[in-house]
Amino acid sequence: MRQRVRILNGAFDALTKSETVEAVFRALNAGTRGWLCTVNVAMLVMMRSDPKLQSFIDRAMFVVADGQPLVWCAPLFDRQLPERVAGIDLIDLLCARAEVEGKGVYLLGATESLVAKTVRRLQRRYPLLKVSGSDGYFSTESAKERAIRVRASGAHILIVGMGTPRQETFISEHWEELGVGMALGVGGSFDVLGGARFRAPRWMRRAGLEWLARLVQEPSRLMPRYLVTNSKFCILIANVVVHRLTRRSVTY
Repeated sequence: MRQRVRILNGAFDALTKSETVEAVFRALNAGTRGWLCTVNVAMLVMMRSDPKLQSFIDRAMFVVADGQPLVWCAPLFDRQLPERVAGIDLIDLLCARAEVEGKGVYLLGATESLVAKTVRRLQRRYPLLKVSGSDGYFSTESAKERAIRVRASGAHILIVGMGTPRQETFISEHWEELGVGMALGVGGSFDVLGGARFRAPRWMRRAGLEWLARLVQEPSRLMPRYLVTNSKFCILIANVVVHRLTRRSVTY
């Protein structure tokens, strides 16, 4: 069993982006089914007050750090994470590999227009890729029908962009109906790939400021969340630092 890097209430695989893709396709080719979680600071804090979300992530086949602050904080827990592994980056990398291996990909999330634009963009980039999709605006009563639609597509990989915790709840509740070998949630990535939002420039990502670019675009929705989750994370990490300096044990 591989060891994971424990940061507060999260356990992360110490994988690079390329290693994550390799691990996913190794599992697919071995016929092993499971899901991959890309966890950022906001999600890590949300897990602490959402037992179902915490359980879902604890049961994931792979958990990677989708946040530069998590990479920076890993040494406080006496381990290292090699790099940030963002869901939006994994979409391209997984699709590139899926094209080569003949694996089907299904996108679920965003509006009908945006998911269609994302599908077309991926088809242009990877002409041999088998990719299809549908929007993420459906009722709880229609969720099973969506899951059956995913299975009927014959896809091996399901990429869900419906936001946390809705995307995780959908995967968990309909896992058996979905039929895919691997599923992952990517939040609002289809909005970026479909052209409705812009992604932070590379220097902001390296500086751990991608959240700021998102905040500028959706202040009313994201400001309350970031105020709460970022503040709680900073307090939790400060608590770890204080206890390390005073050489006392701490419960995360």
